[in-house]
Amino acid sequence: MAYNRNSQTPQIRVNHRIRAREVRVINGATNEQLGIMRLPEALRRAEEMGLDLVEVAASANPPVCRIVNFGKYRYELAKQEKDKKSHAGKVKEVKFRVNIDQHDYLTKIRHAEEFLDKGNKLKVQLQFRGRQMAHQELGMAVVLRVKEDLATMGHVDMEPKLVGRAINMVLSPLPAAKRKRKFAPMDREPEDDSDLSEED
Repeated sequence: MAYNRNSQTPQIRVNHRIRAREVRVINGATNEQLGIMRLPEALRRAEEMGLDLVEVAASANPPVCRIVNFGKYRYELAKQEKDKKSHAGKVKEVKFRVNIDQHDYLTKIRHAEEFLDKGNKLKVQLQFRGRQMAHQELGMAVVLRVKEDLATMGHVDMEPKLVGRAINMVLSPLPAAKRKRKFAPMDREPEDDSDLSEED
């Protein structure tokens, strides 16, 4: 099945577009290693199975190819890329209050850790109500505590800042290898909560 599908996906070499003389072949359906073959033999094996030979690791020596349905393979790649972009673009929000009690604080901070651990940006907001505006230092103390508690999971993109009747702060996740939870993970996924939200 020497399809010339490469025009739509130029970065992936398929079938007769593969340039290597020898390739390491994997059966895409079973992940079975079929060994190193000369290219014509690998192409013949793919054709006998009614599938395509797709180069998946061009820089390897020899290059690695999988015998797969290229249409499905390309669809899965596009889906993964879309999911990755969608995931990376999410901004989660956690809201705090000046007089938050310890239990609620810990619940929210665990949600915040969970969001950062999944690679999301995090917006922290503390809203003042009524006469609380006269004690902005109390609100700032809460936000600075959040900043300190999340220091092992994220770094601050935007320092705590008063905007209207709220203090806002934005954090980005640390690289996965450097993240270290300070609090025990949540037992389950965060549910809908009026103080937990998501922005595009």
